[in-house]
Amino acid sequence: MPAFGAVLARHRLISLVALAVLILVAWGWLLSGAGMGMAPTASLLPAGLAEDPMLAMMMPGDMPWTAAQFVVTFAMWWVMMIAMMLPSAAPMVLLYARAAPASTRPATESFTLGYLLVWGFFSLTATLAQWRLATMAMLSPMAMATSSRPLAAALLIGAGAYQISPWKDACLRQCRNPAQFLSRHYRPGWTGALRMGMMHGAWCVGCCWMLMTLLFVGGTMNLAWIALLTLLVALEKLLPWGRMVSVAAGMGCILLAWAILTG
Repeated sequence: MPAFGAVLARHRLISLVALAVLILVAWGWLLSGAGMGMAPTASLLPAGLAEDPMLAMMMPGDMPWTAAQFVVTFAMWWVMMIAMMLPSAAPMVLLYARAAPASTRPATESFTLGYLLVWGFFSLTATLAQWRLATMAMLSPMAMATSSRPLAAALLIGAGAYQISPWKDACLRQCRNPAQFLSRHYRPGWTGALRMGMMHGAWCVGCCWMLMTLLFVGGTMNLAWIALLTLLVALEKLLPWGRMVSVAAGMGCILLAWAILTG
């Protein structure tokens, strides 16, 4: 039994270190510009609305996307989701690493992979949305955020309404109770772990997808908004009063939308 405990403890330590490295690498890539060919910004103002109109007019924002640009944008979104979502998902992953039998060591990796694959699908959807906004000339090419006040306000109102909705609450409850989730949905083996990871990822996307659309307001390479949303997601999931945080954030989004429309 002592040998089994040592193996389990070592596996949990390896899982913790691997998660920390993955999160740090993702944040490091964002800080380096995520391959987008421009330095990230850091401002709490809606980036597209705060940008100099003359500068935006000089940028060729209506140029058609190349396949390489699409791939780089998709990679940016996916790495950004890893950096933003994995910190708040770490308790679930580490609890699974503790619960998974030592004989199925790849199971923790499979669980994490399943979680990230679901966010990869979301990232593909976000990339398509960004491409569509760019072709409609509704995206500032420098800030990579919407330059339309009505669209920015609509996204904020939509996010605010979703934050206080019962659908948000239902998804958030699944994310806030790792032990309950594992006891209900546990499946053995690496395929079962992959399925569980994808299921948890689906609940997580259901909880946070509208918040992630706010990156089109703040700027998809605006580190201040990325950090703020990361912190908000973590507070929602990890604090005992996380639901109150969600509601307060929702009301804040609606107030910001009003300020944009009337400012």
